[in-house]
Amino acid sequence: MNYKRLTILCGHYGSGKTNIAVNMALDLRSQRDNVAIADLDIVNPYFRSKDSEDEFREHDIRLICSEFASSNVDLPSMPADLYSITDDKSLSVIMDIGGDDRGAYALGRLRDMILAEDDYEMLMVVNKFRPLTPDAPSVIEVMREIEAACGIPFTGIVNNSNLADETSAEDVLGSRKFAEEVCELSGLPLVLTTVNEKLYDALKDKMSPLFSLKLQKKPI
Repeated sequence: MNYKRLTILCGHYGSGKTNIAVNMALDLRSQRDNVAIADLDIVNPYFRSKDSEDEFREHDIRLICSEFASSNVDLPSMPADLYSITDDKSLSVIMDIGGDDRGAYALGRLRDMILAEDDYEMLMVVNKFRPLTPDAPSVIEVMREIEAACGIPFTGIVNNSNLADETSAEDVLGSRKFAEEVCELSGLPLVLTTVNEKLYDALKDKMSPLFSLKLQKKPI
């Protein structure tokens, strides 16, 4: 994948943003030296980018997150070094934004700087198997709520339709029409279809562009 300086991942709760963010950060690090992943969820969902902190340290990826991330403290909190995302132009950043419009308000703090620099991609992560986004119109509704909350327009779509460990190659292939409808209604391109690394070989010649995902595990 060709990355802008800032890659912003948004989407409905449970769409899989965090797992994609972790994988993109590792992929980006294979291309560039000064890489960070920023976890801008303002509450504490089940999966956090911080859960992969050891892997980031191993690959020399900077983690920008709240001091309360992955803790038992249910307190909305922003990272202390939030503005390094926009101030340090040498830093390439993958940004994991909280679900729906509530999480997007946090992103809005950086809106003016992001738009002024204009070196970003803001991607809507969609999963047709989530109950609140089962069709294209419902996805568009969530997209517009997020855009209104943060003031930054989306630039592309990521199809992350999956059923966790039960996902088959046929499930992913069957999500293509759904992704195409989202793209048609939004007027945005399909940037990626993501797939569990175990299914990548079965699909790599059938779907493009395809991005292989190593699934993030929740620490015990």
